[in-house]
Amino acid sequence: MPMETLKRWFQKKSEESLPTPGQPVNLRRIMPYGDQMNDGAMQLSFTLPVDHSPEAKEAARLYVEKLGFHEIHVANAEAIGAGFTYFVVFARAKHAIDFTKVKVAKADFQKLDFDQVMKLADEKLKRRLVVIGATTGTDAHTVGLDAIMNMKGYAGDPGLERYPCFKVVNLRSQVDNKELVEAALELKADVILISKLVTQRGQHLQDLKDLLPLLKENKKLNQPLLKIVGGPRMTHAIAVKLGYDAGFGPGTLPSEVASFIVHEYSKKAK
Repeated sequence: MPMETLKRWFQKKSEESLPTPGQPVNLRRIMPYGDQMNDGAMQLSFTLPVDHSPEAKEAARLYVEKLGFHEIHVANAEAIGAGFTYFVVFARAKHAIDFTKVKVAKADFQKLDFDQVMKLADEKLKRRLVVIGATTGTDAHTVGLDAIMNMKGYAGDPGLERYPCFKVVNLRSQVDNKELVEAALELKADVILISKLVTQRGQHLQDLKDLLPLLKENKKLNQPLLKIVGGPRMTHAIAVKLGYDAGFGPGTLPSEVASFIVHEYSKKAK
């Protein structure tokens, strides 16, 4: 077969495997997509506590098989230290999911841009709100907190410092819960933003749980006091279950947090 003919054949097969724009999808039965719709193709990566060896590679394949996958291919096995091997595995899933039954708890508010937030704030707020933020406990990461609070913001979306309706104080990292409460009292905070990234053994959850009694005990804190949590392992459902007003995960824009603050504070202050 001539080379050009072969190229056209491969291109045709490749295009056939792609989903057609506007192609109806059965939302009651969706599966992972790789080359063709509902082919179940997935990539998995994990580490096993064994030395790199042919036996380790086979152990990885057998483990993925036990998870219910088929057509398993261990694409990469790499030693990452004595007694540990890292694997990348390609396999196909057998199960489908009914997407129409998937429900996720989300903060209920209208997402606004900078100008819309300011317009709403002018209408609803009687004064500037004091917003303080920190990463608490032993957590020293501030990238997420800075992205929300600092003037430059994130992805072209201005941070809370840019909003005239807020007085913003970034307490930065490794702030003890008691210190946070003292700062909230001194600064007369209306909103507390807490960023949690260190999640080993649920430390982020314990830190958040420990803060709530301290806030509840201090009767001199401003009321209402909005308590908002953010972080890569945080969801709105987790935050609300703990006793906070909202939880925001990765990719959250400052304008979303600003929108929530103005909407929610306006409701609670009535």
